[in-house]
Amino acid sequence: MTPDQGPSAIVDWLLTSDEPAARWIALTRILGRPDDDTEVESARAAAISDPGTQELVSRLPDWHHPQKLSGHNSPAYAPNLLGLLADMGVRTGDDPRVDQAVKALTRYSDEDGRLASPAIFPRISSEPILSALLCDTHAILDVLVRYGHAADPVVVRAIDRMGADFGQTSQGPAWPCVPSNGTRGPGRKHDSCPMVTLEGLRVLASSSVQRCPIPRSEAVEAASTVLRTWTTRGESKPYMFGHGAAFKTVKWPNFWYSVLTVLDVVSRLPELWSEDGRTAERRALAELAACLIAYNLDEEGRVVPKSCYRGFENHSFGQKKRPSAFATAMVYATLRPLDDLRFDIDSIDVLSLGSSKGGNGRVRPPKTAR
Repeated sequence: MTPDQGPSAIVDWLLTSDEPAARWIALTRILGRPDDDTEVESARAAAISDPGTQELVSRLPDWHHPQKLSGHNSPAYAPNLLGLLADMGVRTGDDPRVDQAVKALTRYSDEDGRLASPAIFPRISSEPILSALLCDTHAILDVLVRYGHAADPVVVRAIDRMGADFGQTSQGPAWPCVPSNGTRGPGRKHDSCPMVTLEGLRVLASSSVQRCPIPRSEAVEAASTVLRTWTTRGESKPYMFGHGAAFKTVKWPNFWYSVLTVLDVVSRLPELWSEDGRTAERRALAELAACLIAYNLDEEGRVVPKSCYRGFENHSFGQKKRPSAFATAMVYATLRPLDDLRFDIDSIDVLSLGSSKGGNGRVRPPKTAR
């Protein structure tokens, strides 16, 4: 499971790796060191100047020039690249190219205040359009909040709009897919969208959001809806959101709906497993964490990527031949808030868990993974 507060083999390996971003994640998100810690400052500075980080910065697209995108999980989608850079420790003020790319995200909005993405989506139109689907606006908001723009009037308006879009879906309190330009995403009209809901919850969980548009209790219920999507996977399946081996095996970099994404977001709401009567949620979290461990860690507790987006072969998380310190750090950092569930997680028999309707999605875990 996750490492203890004291030294461990995995943490030691991360702290001595040649990937400064992995060292920074280990120091801050696993060991809990403050930002002004000398080692933290040194690791973050090294991560920013690292050639791999600089190469990613150079990829940032011109937001004002529509690109052809295969979907919102595209590595070319600016919010995805900016989110990855934030995971590596990059912040506002570290690089003018990043600052410019982040600020550009505030330029386009629809009449209701939802932030929009200028792009060419072949499934929708052969011409450039401004898409304000919630998987656009929530992803954009997530980046803007992470880079310190929560108080920007455009962002405040979009967050308020996000609260207005929240409501009751067929699965429970969550965000649905709201139409934009006369079109909406796939799936049934009144269903919740798991990814949109996770993105919205991640925005609201940020300490920099001063005025939350929905009560904390409703955010917790929305997270419960996400977990219920997992627990009812044998009876129903949201369109395009399965829970088989592809969901349990993280595709690196982690841009889209996966077991890592779910745990990263819902773990920010500890009421899900600490409040009395939350036994179903506690069980779901334990199952998901057990799957993250079994499907992604090798016998030594490290991540050797099994699935990668193309174009990241020069990064440890973009190849399948050796352990990735960055990917390993991300997994352990995600598991860290769930330390209170260690016993529950270790008691899960991963091989007994079914998958989405139509398959079992099983993989035999390494013997020492749990």
